[in-house]
Amino acid sequence: MKTFSTKQAAKQAGIHWVTLLRWLAAGRVRASQIIQFDGEKHWRWADVDVRRLKEYKLANYRKGRGRKPKRKR
Repeated sequence: MKTFSTKQAAKQAGIHWVTLLRWLAAGRVRASQIIQFDGEKHWRWADVDVRRLKEYKLANYRKGRGRKPKRKR
């Protein structure tokens, strides 16, 4: 199974890597592997994870148009 770094996965999904880190921190997406190294977390992304990133982006990401409007109650 081939894995990618966070920057590589973000590039393949067509988003900035900082955006991907924000999505990770918010719990919106999840990587398949987390590696602890010197007290820091490093994520590894499989092909399946990159495909899920692309699907999430299509459903939620609104580049250049601001945030997605909240649903009215």
